[in-house]
This record gives sequence, structure tokens and C-alpha cells, in this order.
Amino acid sequence: MGGEEIAVGRTGVESVEESEVLTDKMIRIVADLNARYSNMTLREERCIHDAEKQLRMLEEKIRTMESNPSIICDNDLQEASKYLRLANKIRQLVEDLRSSNFTNVDKEWDNLLIRAYDLLQMAMARLEEEFVHLLAHYRQPMDPGRLSFRSTEDDSMEDFSSSSFGEEPIEGKIQGDSSSSPEEYIVDLINSHAIATIKSIAEVMFLSDYDKECCQAYITARKDALEECLLVLKIEKFTIEELLSIEWSALSSLIRRWNRGLKVLVRVYLASERRLSHLIFGELSKSVADSCFVEISRGSFVQFLSFGEAVAMGPRKPEKLFRILDMYEVLCDLLTDISSLFPNESGFSVLTECNEVLLRLGEAVKNTFMNFKYAIQTNTSTTPFSGGGVHPLTKYVMNYIKALVDYSKTLNSLFGSQTSENQNLSSESTTMALHLQSITAALELNLEGRSKLYKDDSLQNIFMTNNICYMVQKVKDSELRKFIGDDWIRVHNRKFQQHALSYERASWGPVLSFLREEGILSPNSSMPSRTVLKERFRGFNSAFEEVYRIQTAWSVPNSQLRDDLKISISLRVVQAYRTFMGRYAAYLDGARHRERYIKYCAEDVEKYLLDLFERSPKSLPYAHRW
Repeated sequence: MGGEEIAVGRTGVESVEESEVLTDKMIRIVADLNARYSNMTLREERCIHDAEKQLRMLEEKIRTMESNPSIICDNDLQEASKYLRLANKIRQLVEDLRSSNFTNVDKEWDNLLIRAYDLLQMAMARLEEEFVHLLAHYRQPMDPGRLSFRSTEDDSMEDFSSSSFGEEPIEGKIQGDSSSSPEEYIVDLINSHAIATIKSIAEVMFLSDYDKECCQAYITARKDALEECLLVLKIEKFTIEELLSIEWSALSSLIRRWNRGLKVLVRVYLASERRLSHLIFGELSKSVADSCFVEISRGSFVQFLSFGEAVAMGPRKPEKLFRILDMYEVLCDLLTDISSLFPNESGFSVLTECNEVLLRLGEAVKNTFMNFKYAIQTNTSTTPFSGGGVHPLTKYVMNYIKALVDYSKTLNSLFGSQTSENQNLSSESTTMALHLQSITAALELNLEGRSKLYKDDSLQNIFMTNNICYMVQKVKDSELRKFIGDDWIRVHNRKFQQHALSYERASWGPVLSFLREEGILSPNSSMPSRTVLKERFRGFNSAFEEVYRIQTAWSVPNSQLRDDLKISISLRVVQAYRTFMGRYAAYLDGARHRERYIKYCAEDVEKYLLDLFERSPKSLPYAHRW
């Protein structure tokens, strides 16, 4: 009988008793109602008594276990299971009392419910303490091997990022290890033996409406673990202002660490962290598991993204391009992993910020690339480069664009598709080809300007020959060929060969002019004039010695080009000298001081020509004696 029925029964009895005339029927109704009311009261009292007895027993057991201040789980996970069963019984008792609707013993019921709530709160506080302890005690350190992602990126390449236009070393793309699948990176962050107990504690706390306390304790504990991971990865916390003020060489090292660290954070640690959250809370609520994971990871992940944002905000210096490209590619490569880590609305802000940083890095790449071209155009000098060899700017630029080839897919996507008139280039190479060709064109213009600093036309041409030959060789011997194309190579082969020919004419034309046939014969005679022959030989000697003295100090670093130049010069000069000697040397036989005029034989000239372009200034050591 419910409370309303009892109330009706009481009213009915009172109304009947107030009636002056009681019929037999009414007397029976009153007796029946009194009996039923009495039985209900007895049943409620018995329920309260049983609940009181159960509560006292639970209080005694809980207080006995609470009297030991040590962590229960430190002794035995089985002991923890006993405590969980007690806590579950308390929870069940509270539910039973809360669902009951006692009328005649409401005061006793209220007191009992308050005591049960207090006992439940005591048990939940202890379970929370045990929960946090388990998360800390059974935390497993990450395997250092998993934390490195080491490959060729650390030691095997020269560091371009600190180079300038005056230096040649270039470092290209950092090659990462992408051979493993994401599943291979997952690790156990908590010892598997403790997972069942941790899950059970979470379940009891959730069922007891202590889900918020449980989640907060979990988030706090796992945030501490994540901080430890960042320390192992040597990831320091910087403000954007601090990062912008760091010297580039130091920032470059931090970027390398960032690239490796982000891979580990996303593919190893956060992937494992998300799995752990779902192991603990997934069966209770997947949305809670996701929310806990996002709360744990958001701060550290945003810290990583802030670093990328600071780098993107920095000055657009050419030496920064490769490091920024590395950051862009790492973050771009991890987008799928990041999306799978933060698939729901709770992680939307993280994904949004990630995409914004990626966009800023992409803009930084494009602006830095364009600034590189401008830096070439404005890198001028008032002093000619000694020896006419390959200028450091040429080496820097060609090695720079050679290294950029490894980033062609990224650069093509950032710059968008463009068309080229060069039919020999593949469509995927077109965008890069146009930009790379514009860089080489800027370099050529710069070199032409530098060549004008030489007063000697011959050295101007040697300088251009050396530098264009270097450019051609770099393109031919690398992946640049696929992007710049064979047409460019043919055109520039002709260019440096034309400069080489111009050098020969400017340098050796005046020397060979002394060996010309015109003007040798005496007037009104078919015989050569001894006076003219003496002047011709003396002039040749003087001109040859001057060229020798100057051009032994010049530089032609490319051995093949150097040999080709010497062969070409020898073919022209030695042959002409040998022919002239053969025709006219005999006419000076018997002349006084003949050795002053015919100082060298053809073999001497041929031998001395081998000394040219060795960057070792020399003078002719002696005259040939006849």
C-alpha cells in the first residue's frame, strides 16, 4: 500500500469513527484498514533496521581499512578489489535508500541516507586517492628508442641553415623514417596489470556520480606524465617573443628538435595517450574518453604549435627556408594523424589552430623563397672576385636550388600550377622549373654585373666561363636536370663556350698578332726583314711572358674545363709559333744576340701553357739557349 492509500485509509477510519451509527460493514472496513496500516509500518521498520545493520557493517569495514594510512594498492591489487566491492555496496545502498519512499519512518530514513552519503563520500575520496596513485605508480617510462625517430636527419648532412651567401655548405631535405605504420608506434603508458583495477575504480566513481572528480584526477595525473615526456624530448617552453629574439643558429637546432619531437608527440605519445583514455573510460562514455584526452593534450600540443607560429613570424632570411620547409612538411605529414586524434567537436579548436599554423608556415615558405631571389639580385660588390674562379654566390645559389628539388612536391602545391613553354618538362615539374629558372636568371645577371668589375676583358670571360660552367654541371649532375631541362643545359653550354672563345681571342689574339705574315718582307725584296723578325720575336716573347705571369694566378677549378682550355690554347698558340719558327728562325742565324729574340722553342711554349689557371702565380724561369 502506498502513501496515498495509507492517507485515505486514515481518513476513512476517522470519518467512520466519528459517525454515530456504525454498521457491521463499516466496522469490518475499519478493522481491515487498521491491520493493513500496522503491517506497513512494521515492514518499513524492518527495512530501516536491515539497512541500518548493513550500513553499520559497511562503516566498520571501511573504517578498518581507512585506519591504515598506507595506499591499499601498494600492498596488493586484490586488496584494492575488496575495497572496490565495499564501495560498490555502499553505492548500491545509497541507491536503494534513495529509491525508497518511507512515510511512517521518514526521520530515521533521512538520517540513514545522510550517513550512507557520508560513507560514500569517504569511500570515493579514498578511491580517488588510490586512482591517482595507480596512475602514477604504474606509469611506464617511454622507450628512448621510440622517442628519437632517428634517421639520417641528425648527423649525416651538412648544416645549411647557418650558411650565408659567402659559404657553400648546404643541407637539403631531412629524411624521416616513414616505413612504420601508426600501429607500430603505440606503447603502453600504464602497466597492463593495473589497467583492470583503474577501470574498475573509474566505473564505481562514475556510477556513484563522482565522474567529474574521477576525470579531473585522471587529467591532472596524465598531464604530469605528458610534462615528463616533453622533458625527455628536450622540449623547452618559450614565449613567442623569446623565440623571435633567439639567434638563428640556436633556433635552427630547436627546429630540428621540434620536428623530431612533434613526430614522437603525435605518433607515439598522443596516440598512446588517446588509447589509454579509451581503455579507461571508453566503455563508460566515449565522449568522456575523448574529452579527457583533449584536455590532457591540448596545452602541450598548442605549445608545439606556438613554436611553429613564432618561426613563421620571423624574418624571411634565405637560410631559414629549409628549416621552415621541414616544419611545414612534418606538420602537413602529421595532419591525418592529428585529425584521427581529435576527430570530435572537443578537439575542433586544436585542429583549427593546427591548420592556421600550417597556413602561416606555408606563407613563410613562399615569402622566404621570393626573398631569396631578391637577395641574389641585391647581393652586389665593388671588388672583383680574385682569380676569376667560381664565386661563392654561384656555389651557394646552385647548391641551394639543388637542395630545393627534394621539396618539389611541397613547393609545387604552395605555389600552385603554372604553365611553361618548355615542352620537355613534365607537368609536375613545371611550377618548380619556372621558379628555379628565374633564380638562375637572377644569378646570371648578378654574375654579369660582377664580371664588369674586372678591368681585363680576358678575366671577365674566364669568370663567366667558370661560373656558367659550374651552373651547367650542377644541373646536369643532379635532379635539377629534370626541372630545369635539357634545353637550358644546351643554351648555357653554348654560353660558357662562347665566353671561353671570347677569352681566347682577348688573351691570345694580341700574342698571336706577332706571328702574322703581314709586314715581314723587306720593301722591294722577297726576303724577310731581320729587323722586323727581331721585333716580332721580341714582341711575342714579351706578350707571352706577360700572359703567363698573369694567368698562372687565375683559377679554373673545373679540371675538365681547365684541360679543355689548355688544349684549345695550345692548339692555336703552339701550332702558330711552331709554324712561324719553322719559316723564319733560320733568317736570324748568325745574328748578334740571337737568343734574345728566339728565347723559346715550341716545346717550351707547350710546356709553359700547362701552368695556366693553377692559381699559382709564376714567372718564366729562364730563356731557352740555342
